[in-house]
This record gives sequence, C-alpha cells and structure tokens, in this order.
Amino acid sequence: MSIFVFDAYGTLFDVHAAIARFRDKAGPDAERMSEIWRTKQLEYSWTLTLAGRYAPFWTLTDRALDFALARVPSVDTALKPQLLQAYFNLDAFPDARAALRTLKSKGHKTGILSNGSPEMLDGAVDGAGVRGDLDAVLSVDVLKMFKPRPEVYGLVTKHFNCKPGDVTFVSSNRWDVMASVSVGFHGQWINRAKYPDEYPDFPPERVLNSLTELAAAA
Repeated sequence: MSIFVFDAYGTLFDVHAAIARFRDKAGPDAERMSEIWRTKQLEYSWTLTLAGRYAPFWTLTDRALDFALARVPSVDTALKPQLLQAYFNLDAFPDARAALRTLKSKGHKTGILSNGSPEMLDGAVDGAGVRGDLDAVLSVDVLKMFKPRPEVYGLVTKHFNCKPGDVTFVSSNRWDVMASVSVGFHGQWINRAKYPDEYPDFPPERVLNSLTELAAAA
C-alpha cells in the first residue's frame, strides 16, 4: 500500500473550466483572461506567504478575477458572479475520478493537499463526486500559509502518520512537484501541456501525460 496525495487545482480540477462554461459570453479574449486569473491567484498566495501574511484562497481567487477583468476589459464584468460560482464547483479532469477509483481498488490511500480553502475544496470535491474516493482532504488554511512552504507538505505526514518517503505526491504544477521532492516525497509531474522542465535540481520521479497513466502504473 502507498499513499497518493494530489494537488487539487490544475491537477484534479480544471482551473479553466469556469471560463469554458461562459466562453461565448466572454468573447475572444476569454482564454487570456482565464490565464491572468490563474497567474495572479498563485502570485498572491506566494507574495502573501513571503510577507508572513495570509488571506483565504477564495479571497485571493476573487481579487485575482477582479484584476484579470480589469486587464481584459473585453470580458463583461457582469460575468463575475457566474465565473466565481463556476470556480467554486469546478469540473474535474475527465480522468480524475477513474484514476482515484483505480488507486483505491489497488488498496492505496488517497488524499488532496491544496491551497484551497476548506469551503472551496468541499465544493469541488462534492461537485466532482470524488468524496468517497479520498481518505483525506487537507487545506493549508489550518497553517495560514501557502505552498510551497515545507510546513504545508508536513500536513500529509502528520495526517497519515507516515514518513515523507511513504508519500507519492502528484501535481500538474512543476513548482509544487519541486517542493514535494525537496521534502522527500516521490514527486510525480502530470505534464499535460508538455511544458519544459524548470527545476532540474529537484527532478520528479516520473513525468506523466495523464492521471490514467499514473493509476495504471501504481
């Protein structure tokens, strides 16, 4: 038995699914707006943590959307409430639920470690119907700091009462995989977009194209 812990946003849940639901209304700059939204959301989490400050991830998501809409004025600001609601109930990637179930059927423990606030994670997990496929849903909110602080990854070993080497950590975010490897986890990079590597000093154990590939090899 192994412990498989997943990043939530971008790994299990599609962060661009919100704009996808309203692409026609958002217009030709929809994807650009969504990319800015995601970039600023993460930037705010990093800068606050570096400054020793904290605000819930949902607050940062709201602020990042305001910024993105201001940067891309072709997207109607009246869409904001609908976009936020869609983000609260993000679609899972098509292979997420099947991968989690496959891992559980093989006797592995599964969990989420996320920057998301508890309410956000509840909305995404329940909306995707994967609650029963997870042994733990861990939020940074209990520490009031965000990834990639090493203390955050310690939530996993504390919850499962295990050593870092017992944990396989799965993320589509290369910086997240880097941080997990630095604390002793077995990092798995889900590189759907075929991005180049950025952290050669902290290589992932495996680079995979999908969660299906991960589950099949477990």
